[in-house]
Amino acid sequence: MKLKLKDILYLVIIMLSLYLIYKILINDGNNKPANIVPSPSASISEQNQAIEEPEDTDFDFFDYADIPDPDDELAEAMSEPVINARSAIVMDFETGTILYEKNAYRKRPMASTTKIMTAIIALENSDLNDDVLISQRAANMGGSVMGLKKDMIVKMNDLLHGLLICSGNDAAVAIAEHVSGSVEAFCELMNEKALEIGAYSTSFSNPHGLDAENHYTTAYDLAKITRYALKIPVFNEIVKKTEFYFNGKTLRTTNEMLTSYAGADGVKTGYTGLAGRCLVTSATRDDKRFISVVLFCDTKNLRTTSSQKILDYAFSEFEKIFLLEKGRILGSVKVDRSRSLGEVIVAAAEDLKTVLKRDEVDSLYTRVSLPEKVEAPVRQGTIMGTVSIFQGDRIIAETSLIAMNSAQRRRFSDYMSIAVKKWIHISR
Repeated sequence: MKLKLKDILYLVIIMLSLYLIYKILINDGNNKPANIVPSPSASISEQNQAIEEPEDTDFDFFDYADIPDPDDELAEAMSEPVINARSAIVMDFETGTILYEKNAYRKRPMASTTKIMTAIIALENSDLNDDVLISQRAANMGGSVMGLKKDMIVKMNDLLHGLLICSGNDAAVAIAEHVSGSVEAFCELMNEKALEIGAYSTSFSNPHGLDAENHYTTAYDLAKITRYALKIPVFNEIVKKTEFYFNGKTLRTTNEMLTSYAGADGVKTGYTGLAGRCLVTSATRDDKRFISVVLFCDTKNLRTTSSQKILDYAFSEFEKIFLLEKGRILGSVKVDRSRSLGEVIVAAAEDLKTVLKRDEVDSLYTRVSLPEKVEAPVRQGTIMGTVSIFQGDRIIAETSLIAMNSAQRRRFSDYMSIAVKKWIHISR
């Protein structure tokens, strides 16, 4: 039987349809929904993407630990360290630049690192020589204590040492009651101060850090609070100490980094069931001072190694860069109606510094913002504009441009003098 052209076309269409159905069935068989297991050769970021994340909430107490990399050489070659801490950050003390972060803006309980803020409030609202009467509530505090007894009278200076060196919960309550009359009123001061510092994702319910409702911070906020505290000379000196003698006994630091990490000079440890092992560290080397925060590590050893890793990374990868010196002339602005000067010179109001990776310096550029002209009078020191240092489209440092000289406004007599001079010139 001779096939017509139309029959041949129908046959081809039927064969193609059967082929497509076959391919679809095969693909469905190969794409069965299953638990996704990342391959050992996948990068850490690829592995994390392959594992389904739990829904994000304000508190993530049960977050998963980092997935260990099966290839040690690969882990060492990575640009950023792999750590056990659920949240972490490294911040430059001088500039506030963030050098490393991991879940740094996630709210978590912070245990006894709370006492950094307790010390700030005490130092700003009391005197070191204040005599503090110890209450029954303070004396009854459990956990880590400095050994206070009811009706003891203790100097504020001693309480601050007990608070920050041996993490005394009894000292925290005694300080709160002395400064504000009650723990509750003291917490109001703590929360007000947090907002003032810019720690907007932080809330305090007590001065010691034991687990409580509405008591949380973030790694970023805690680094900001610590940076503020370290600018207070007394706080800065206390947190460097490894021990303190009080009431016949030696109080020893809970901060293992002070004796195990080169350059460590603070700050505070913490541990509760909900917060895990926490540690805020300050370390100084080669004119660089960095603040590290690790929140919720599984063990004390892991919080130590996590802190060491991120600080080592910061010290090895970042350099302090001097961008612009105070007083450097960066332009001038024309001045209308001035008695003498036609323009005023402008210069940088302060030194500009930052911390950058070594290979990022060449990507910086400067932008000067000034008006074309202003009207007299202009006083020396008046802000005339700004100078900004950019890395890509991000401002990494900025300062004002100020007038280096003055320009007085013309008086009526000045205009009369000018008119007379012009008339004499015309009449000649």
